[in-house]
Amino acid sequence: MEEISFNFSVPIQIRMSDLDPFNHVNNGVQCSYFDYGRSAYIEAVLREKIDWLSIDLVLAHISLDFISPILYGDQIECACKVVHLGNKSFKMVQQLVEITTNTIKTRSNSVIVGLDREKLISIPIRQEYRDKLKAFENQYDKNI
Repeated sequence: MEEISFNFSVPIQIRMSDLDPFNHVNNGVQCSYFDYGRSAYIEAVLREKIDWLSIDLVLAHISLDFISPILYGDQIECACKVVHLGNKSFKMVQQLVEITTNTIKTRSNSVIVGLDREKLISIPIRQEYRDKLKAFENQYDKNI
């Protein structure tokens, strides 16, 4: 897989209730870690507290690749990057990384879509959001 440099990450706190019978962080819980990272990324990049019940963005697709178990005591961060910005959607890559060993534990690819919440149809991503996403990612590279 191509090496990706991430411009944003957020620490993840592992709780005892996150563990499965094998003492690994449950796969479903890892999906919630990605939700948290994605939400923190969007709020940081848009530079505002988001009302998640009214924002016109919605997660349309997510896939996860589980590479190595996350154990209680691991120091995990969720790294996030928008890798493609289209008209009505953007693609995000995320990784859960054990920071003391720099080991990638889980990878995620997702698609976030603009949404008209009344008609429940896709709409173009707001220009304001597009500008902020481009400005944030392009300060590091020119790929989006």
